Amino acid sequence: MKKISDITIIDDDAITVFGLRKLISSSVDCTSIESYDNGKIALDAMTDFHDNGKQIPQIIFLDINMPIMDGWEFLEAFIKIPIQDKIRINIVTSSIDPFDLNQYEKYKNKSHHLITFNQKPIDRNKITEITKVA
Repeated sequence: MKKISDITIIDDDAITVFGLRKLISSSVDCTSIESYDNGKIALDAMTDFHDNGKQIPQIIFLDINMPIMDGWEFLEAFIKIPIQDKIRINIVTSSIDPFDLNQYEKYKNKSHHLITFNQKPIDRNKITEITKVA
């Protein structure tokens, strides 16, 4: 498996972030794992990376329900950043709301990035599957 340079987790739940970090660290060969508490902080970081020629994370784990800027708002703004590389964006949610699945369907065809929709909890087999570079 190819080594992944950077993975980002955008989630306001510390337990989920801890669990994902642990699963990723034990299952995936990557250089760094960063996390952000909400979409706004993450978007500011991604915009800064892009504007300053830094590497955008190859894989993003994105929660939907967060304060300040939720996952859908983040995704809407993120896909407008003119990033040439194809980023894997893994939506990770416990939501069973049909609205969220409809939003996913809308976004997966709206961008060149690879966007997946994943139900919590994520296990070791799933983490290996969804941490392959787009």
